[in-house]
Amino acid sequence: MRDLRELPKGHLHLHLELGMRPSTLAAFAARNGVPTPRTTGFNEFGGFGDVVVGILPMFQGVADFDRLVDEVVEDAANEGIVYLEPSFYPYPYLEIFGSAEAAWEAIIARGEQAGARHGVTVRWMAAVDRVLDTPEFAIEIAKTAVRYHDAGIVGLGLHNDENGFPPEPFVEAFRYAKDAGLLSTPHAGELDGPASVRGAIETLDADRLQHGVRAIEDPALVEALVLRGTTLDVCPTSNLQLSVVPSLAEHPLPALLAAGVRCSINADDPLIFGPGCLEEYELCRETFGLTDEQLAACARASITGGAAPAEVQARALAGIDAWLAA
Repeated sequence: MRDLRELPKGHLHLHLELGMRPSTLAAFAARNGVPTPRTTGFNEFGGFGDVVVGILPMFQGVADFDRLVDEVVEDAANEGIVYLEPSFYPYPYLEIFGSAEAAWEAIIARGEQAGARHGVTVRWMAAVDRVLDTPEFAIEIAKTAVRYHDAGIVGLGLHNDENGFPPEPFVEAFRYAKDAGLLSTPHAGELDGPASVRGAIETLDADRLQHGVRAIEDPALVEALVLRGTTLDVCPTSNLQLSVVPSLAEHPLPALLAAGVRCSINADDPLIFGPGCLEEYELCRETFGLTDEQLAACARASITGGAAPAEVQARALAGIDAWLAA
């Protein structure tokens, strides 16, 4: 059996802070003189949000983010990840950094250093919060992202609860980002259904969808995803724990792949959901019965669906072919 750790892969759906090691969360809490925040005890998005709210205040200084980024990149390298594209939303940390621009400069610099140290190419997704941010503020986020495009921000995401917060109001921000060369990478088709996916691909011109799995409910939409070549950044364990699917046996990833949809495999929030990216690949092999050819196809999508430099993509794709040929 081929070793999935040796399969070159990208990780395209990872929220930076929630990629933290449990031991680091415990260390931050002990330093802050508070109990370690809980990371379990939910089965829907509202409860998940409560868990996240308890974790974010553990960050107290720039050094905490230096440690976080280095550990996230090191963990990626240990999983066989060659390209990492985490999302980051700096606005809860303005007291730490002073400004969103200063936050991005620190995060990008640390990512570059960690990437060089651990042998992983790191790029970034800037996030818009569809619940907290107005469409006008989303444009400001997009402008900031574009200013740091050459430095390493390559995509604009749209996060938080899809229910009641459709993608359409954010069209101007995403148009601005795409016109400047950023990828459009919104969440859609997780908490809301096919209408969320259709809005994201038709209004925001999505290159990738974070999740997107509920497109399976609309066969015409699945066909549209195939024709557009849209990549779905799928996170099976997250989908199970947030009750997007009732069981892993009913997860639509195998059906999406069979229909010809490009899908990458991702961890979403390992601190909370448990598995890292490598474990998600192993789960897809063991639970879904995905063949090595299908897993290699997912790895290819995780490389070509991101914004890795051409030479990184070429090297990774050659490595995937070699893994499959072994």
